Amino acid sequence: MAEKKSSAAGASKKSGGSKGGSKGGAANSAFMAPLTPDAALAAVVGSSPLPRTEVTKKIWDYIRQHNLQDPNDKRTIRADAKLKAVFDGKDSVTMFELTKLVNTHLKKG
Repeated sequence: MAEKKSSAAGASKKSGGSKGGSKGGAANSAFMAPLTPDAALAAVVGSSPLPRTEVTKKIWDYIRQHNLQDPNDKRTIRADAKLKAVFDGKDSVTMFELTKLVNTHLKKG
């Protein structure tokens, strides 16, 4: 019985470690690929190519700096002149819509 436990424990460590490592590296590289913002998004985050994670971080920094979250509903972001162009003319969006709208303003390359 003791042999089964040790071999089962060794097998689970072996397979669990290899699966997590390969998936993590592939997904991480896709998120870290630099993307170029178009003119509307560049007004908020800058024009240099950035990974998607950095674009999101810079947008949230901009939102907090300019106090654009609705005080009654923190999930809602109010657009100023720069963000209105990114939000396709909408006055406000939810944080869930934000990612979808921002992705339309990013280009590979």
